[in-house]
Amino acid sequence: MYQMIRTIVTPKNNKLQVSIPDSYIGKEIEVLLYSKDELELKKPAPINSMSNFWGTISDETAKELHKEVEENRAGWENRLNKQF
Repeated sequence: MYQMIRTIVTPKNNKLQVSIPDSYIGKEIEVLLYSKDELELKKPAPINSMSNFWGTISDETAKELHKEVEENRAGWENRLNKQF
């Protein structure tokens, strides 16, 4: 069973004392120190779908791509059905 200790403190001076569990003695441990207000939270990149590209390719190209996707999907389904 893994044990993780996580806590948030507000130091009163430039020294911080850390107590660790006996089970951590002799083990390599990771200690992270950062100010929460400096932590940059990144939003996940938006997921692109085909609708994001509406109007960027011609109707003919879109039809060709759609046909290719359908053919590939049918091929995958055929291979999966043969396995099971």
